[in-house]
Amino acid sequence: MAADARVLAVHRSSTHGFSKHAEEAITLLAGLGVQGDAHAGATVRHRSRVRRDPTQPNLRQLHLLQSELFDELVARDHAVFPGELGENVTTRGLDLLALPAGTRLRLGTQAVVELTGLRNPCSQIDRFQPGLMAAVLDRDAQGALVRKAGVMAVVLQGGDVAAGDAIGVELPPAPHRALEPV
Repeated sequence: MAADARVLAVHRSSTHGFSKHAEEAITLLAGLGVQGDAHAGATVRHRSRVRRDPTQPNLRQLHLLQSELFDELVARDHAVFPGELGENVTTRGLDLLALPAGTRLRLGTQAVVELTGLRNPCSQIDRFQPGLMAAVLDRDAQGALVRKAGVMAVVLQGGDVAAGDAIGVELPPAPHRALEPV
């Protein structure tokens, strides 16, 4: 399933902006997220969520996005590249959206994260590039909305993560629960 899954790129930003800056490596901190990233913390850091209830646990410590989405977007005349959609980790060779909630990913040799849900794309995407919101949303065969803007995770075990690192996948015990927006 993920024998050739790899980290393609890593990103962070110390400010609350839309895109994140490419880094050679990032350091994940258990229970917090990416060291030096504006979204790191045990409680919510996304501004809209802080306004609602700043005491909520931060289920969005790490944003992962599969690079295959960029291939799809470029083919649809949306020139968008790793880091520009605000992800911390860009992956290759792993269908993140198909994984169940609670899946654990080993990033590199030390870091372990647990998937908490889907990123729910917001209007910032269209401000970044008009029409991009529609391009990161789709419908499945039953007509249900499919969000393709990545997945969110919490950091269970810290460590450094860099481009080229292998990604290991550990599925949770069955029955599996589909990822939902967090």
